[in-house]
Amino acid sequence: MTSGLVPDPEAAVAHLLGLLDLERLDDDLYRGATVDYGRPRVFGGQVAAQALIAGIHTVPEGFEVHSLHSYFLLPGDPHVPIVFDVERIRDGRSFLTRRVAARQHGRPIYYLTANFHRAEEGFDHQDAMPEVPAPEQGVDLLSQMASRGDGEGPKLAREWGAVEARSIGTSGHGLADDPLHPARAQLWFRMAAALPDDPHLHLAAFTWASDMSLLGATLAAHDRPAGVQMASLDHTVWFHRPFRADEWWLYDQWSPSAHGARGLAIGRVFTRDGLLVATVAQEGLIRPPRG
Repeated sequence: MTSGLVPDPEAAVAHLLGLLDLERLDDDLYRGATVDYGRPRVFGGQVAAQALIAGIHTVPEGFEVHSLHSYFLLPGDPHVPIVFDVERIRDGRSFLTRRVAARQHGRPIYYLTANFHRAEEGFDHQDAMPEVPAPEQGVDLLSQMASRGDGEGPKLAREWGAVEARSIGTSGHGLADDPLHPARAQLWFRMAAALPDDPHLHLAAFTWASDMSLLGATLAAHDRPAGVQMASLDHTVWFHRPFRADEWWLYDQWSPSAHGARGLAIGRVFTRDGLLVATVAQEGLIRPPRG
């Protein structure tokens, strides 16, 4: 335990695994639990991870998810379960497609489309991993949030308690200036305790964590006033290579554009030994305080 205000890591990871253990209601219909962390909505990464698991449940062995594309439609209610309705869009010999609707109170709150690919041989190349300090040299992000006096930080620390996060820096605060990329952030993440070997749980746990911190990169080039309204609008992940979510991975983020109260962030995900395992993109609302 890194701080008295940060949840016990093993308990937090066990709780996350419980959230990913969906109840089957009928063919292609599942129900997932929610949890109230004192915030007015369900964490978007949780909804995305549960929706991915629902889709995986309908896919035969031999196929693995290679991409997901999704939209956040309404804030989730943390006091009632979420129902996940899976539609089998396409079943091919090499690729399968699933569409998942997450619903509460009779309304869709989130849509996910996931594509699955049967493993095969092919060409191979990747970007080089940037040179960064080791995670042990980064700032403990959860402890930093837990110690904030604004009330929101401790709630976030509890909500994100199933990960370890080490911040390397942002543009103007620890990272060297890059004229080609004025808004950047780099963080190390891993699950706070060991996960079972099931690769689907690692994919879902990573999807849960991939929604963390990404919108922060869109504000890294700006003085961030109090009261900025932030919300994820969409979320996309491309999975390139297998990896474990409970081992350190670098989230190398940059924001190519912010305009009209929206910001776009892109993140490359590298294992500690330099393997590029995923790419994430997200656009979100970053509305300055009015008045």
